[in-house]
Amino acid sequence: MGQSDIAKITRELALEGYDGPGSVECESHAGLARLRELGTELWIDTGDIEAARPLWREEFTACTTNNTLANRVIQTGRMDEDIKHTVGELKSQLGELEARRLLWEIGFVINCKLGLSLVRELGCKVSVELHPDFAHDVGQSVEYAKRYYDVCPEFFYIKVPVTPAGYVAARRLSEAGVPVNFTIGFSARQNYLAAVVSRPTFCNVFLGRLNQVVKENGLGSGDYVGERATLAAQHALRSVRGEVPECGTRLIAASMRSGQQVYDLAGVDVMTIPPKAVQGFYDAGPTPACIESKLDAGFEVGVSEGMDRVSVLWEVSDEFKSYAQAVGAIDAAALTPETLVAKSQEAGLNFLCRFGEEEIARITEKGKIPGIADWPANVALDDLMTESALQSFAVDQRALDDRIRSFLQ
Repeated sequence: MGQSDIAKITRELALEGYDGPGSVECESHAGLARLRELGTELWIDTGDIEAARPLWREEFTACTTNNTLANRVIQTGRMDEDIKHTVGELKSQLGELEARRLLWEIGFVINCKLGLSLVRELGCKVSVELHPDFAHDVGQSVEYAKRYYDVCPEFFYIKVPVTPAGYVAARRLSEAGVPVNFTIGFSARQNYLAAVVSRPTFCNVFLGRLNQVVKENGLGSGDYVGERATLAAQHALRSVRGEVPECGTRLIAASMRSGQQVYDLAGVDVMTIPPKAVQGFYDAGPTPACIESKLDAGFEVGVSEGMDRVSVLWEVSDEFKSYAQAVGAIDAAALTPETLVAKSQEAGLNFLCRFGEEEIARITEKGKIPGIADWPANVALDDLMTESALQSFAVDQRALDDRIRSFLQ
């Protein structure tokens, strides 16, 4: 059976029971309305309709899912019947399929159904994330991203991780008209490169984890580290958008930890806010009059040691810009992950570190917040944070895969 046949079958299964986008009657929220006036689009960072529904206000336009958030929903058992049905249908229609590929296809259908449940209930856009197995595979990333988009082109954004292969895949997808949410970014320079080279619809700074990594590593309080990186990335993207007409990449302030951060980052392109932070914002009861753009805020960061390791999060050097522009000038068909890495090394940049199997095992064991002192200075913090995020998502994806696998017995 060919790839197109498999894609057709899984698409039909994903769309079973989906009867189009819905709508929900909800109130406006004055504080959120003020943020929209300042140019900030507002999303809720969850794949769980039960968490999103009570917080939804008319100012929200999207939900985000990822491997961790999807796994939380799957582990509740609420989608077990969908999994059982999908397993039965795929075994019946596809016959013998390599075990790993079968798992990918079942996961694809279930991930689509999860996203479509949010579209059906809220009538909103939804970001759906690729399987971490594809993070270093341009071909698989492009194939599955196009398939996700084909299931619901009006409402799906496709999340591709910030890896060398991801930059190339995002470039090809963007040129093909697929809206990419370029995810697990942590620095202004990562997002500058994304805008110049890949031109995705969105890119991210996972700001809450940046404050946390500084605090947990004893480098200071961590206050405003993520906020400063986010604002630096926002200014970098605005610069690119002004210089490159075909680039419309917008920044998402992601991994927020509190309602205060919503207030502190007023004016950024997009916020994706976890339910707890949304509730915190509501509880604070901010009036529109007290919410002003913070795009030019001069946050004093809580870093007392290791500033040389941390400042990479908001610095975009002239040498880095030259590197990005040189790579961005390469035709998409000729651009490869190896080219990105090689040209970074030629430029003498401490960027796009390649981690070996032993190093990845160490990162996985540590979790999403790495120990900075465990790594030499030539491992840049943004690279380390991205790899830690990717491996953290991979752990949750394995748990999700294991639940699916339990239905294959």
